[in-house]
Amino acid sequence: MALPPVSPLFRQYVDDEVLRAPLVFDQLLDAVLEEVRRGLAGMASTQRTAVADLMQAMQTQRLRMGDYFMHSLREQVQVEMSRQPTKGSKAPEKKPEKPRSLSLVDEDEVAIDVELSHTMEAIRSVAEYELRELRTFVSALVGDLDMAQDHNPFRAEVMARAVWAAAQALPLSRGHQIAFMRHASQPLAQVLRTSYAASTSRLEGMGVEPAAYRTLILPSGSRRGGRSAEITFTPDLYRMSDTMPAQQDPQQGLSYHGQSARVQSLERWSDVARGTTHRADRQAIELVSRLFEAMQTDPRVPSDVTLLISRLHGPAMRLALRDRALLDHNKHPLWRFINQIVFAAEMSPDGFDPERLQLLKLAQATIEQLASEPEQNSGLYRWAVERLNGFLHKRLTRRLAAVASQVGALQKLEDKLNNGQGPPSTMSGPLDFHQLDTVPAEFMDTHLPTLDSSPSAAEWLNKLKPGDWVRMFFKGRWVQAQLLWPGERREFLLFGDGGSDETWAVRARALVLMHGNGLIKTLKQRSIVGSAAARVHEQVGSASAA
Repeated sequence: MALPPVSPLFRQYVDDEVLRAPLVFDQLLDAVLEEVRRGLAGMASTQRTAVADLMQAMQTQRLRMGDYFMHSLREQVQVEMSRQPTKGSKAPEKKPEKPRSLSLVDEDEVAIDVELSHTMEAIRSVAEYELRELRTFVSALVGDLDMAQDHNPFRAEVMARAVWAAAQALPLSRGHQIAFMRHASQPLAQVLRTSYAASTSRLEGMGVEPAAYRTLILPSGSRRGGRSAEITFTPDLYRMSDTMPAQQDPQQGLSYHGQSARVQSLERWSDVARGTTHRADRQAIELVSRLFEAMQTDPRVPSDVTLLISRLHGPAMRLALRDRALLDHNKHPLWRFINQIVFAAEMSPDGFDPERLQLLKLAQATIEQLASEPEQNSGLYRWAVERLNGFLHKRLTRRLAAVASQVGALQKLEDKLNNGQGPPSTMSGPLDFHQLDTVPAEFMDTHLPTLDSSPSAAEWLNKLKPGDWVRMFFKGRWVQAQLLWPGERREFLLFGDGGSDETWAVRARALVLMHGNGLIKTLKQRSIVGSAAARVHEQVGSASAA
């Protein structure tokens, strides 16, 4: 959904919040110092010594920490603002990325992400109401009436990353820096709760009307439905078909409700049903039409993919007259084709990524060819599925060829590790808390993220294969990554970012640590069609009850 250009009011809001940010950070440091002082009495002598070092560093490095915080915050806000639509904006040109050095990720670096994730969760939990309210006002500033996404540049993850940047200004060990983040977690949540509430009050005082409270009457089908929880119930389409109304006069029947400017040229339910005398056929057409309406209003489907799906609406209704197997939403190639397109597009979230554009170009050409066929049959869609799978396989092969040198280097490193030669740490300092001279083990023991040695973690890791997609929390953000190569001994696994050409080599122990802390999971292709069927089933049930 295209949004209006960024308003001057939104820019004013962002500038005002940036000006107030140093005060927010000062309040945070005061709150952290106060919390640490309150806990001193219950600490052992070694713990008090470590905390005293941390407190002294916080006081002497206060200005430096503030500079690090503001530098990170400004950089992140600038990125957030660049994602907002501007007047006359065009798709940015993708410049070829410079070759990157191979990034090695071990359990030390994952420990930082574990702490960051805990901080973000604390903010979202404590300031849940304030964040939700502020989101409605910021959505109004950018003209996103449906709140399709969170446009607030000062979200929980942004502020947590800025505080971690400030922690790195402390001239202490990495253990001390992580300890600061742990102590800052709850105070930061409380400070931001007050800050978010104040921001909402200021916007309300400026006369901004929150988007969620507006009552707008829009053309049918022109607005995306509300975000709902994942639906796992997938009803029987054959039985649902029998519940569809099927009037003899198609002009009096339930025609395609989703008529909007972008799809007015497509076939209507009544156009396809005209001349059809069999009740079962008319009911199947009506059901397929409702399924497409539900898919096109599914907020999880990207808008550019929604346009592609809408082009299959008419052909699918005509297919319903010839192929009753269409009502099997788990197996029919048409539904599998749609599910695969949506999943592949979700794995490349950057709308201007050449890989994504190439995918959509292929999908569009395939769909145009399918729609132009006068005789619709399942064989056409089996061909479409095979064509899409072939494209995805070639794309994976190309990426593997591009990282061949990295794979070779990793395999050599694995061999060295197998011979007892460990790889160097990827961090500026060690994070083995039990060996830190400046941080007693007693101070860190109770807070260390632990490795998940359960059979489920090992089983999950062993099941990963090249081409699998995962969602993982990495360097303070959630990313979608594809497994490109698992080492022969599975000590290192090479992942490729779904939104760029960046790659990460992750140690098996780090993956197990992420799995045990809920920071990684395998992504499975969900059934968009099945979710649409559940929503239609609910609508029909509600109509019957009324």
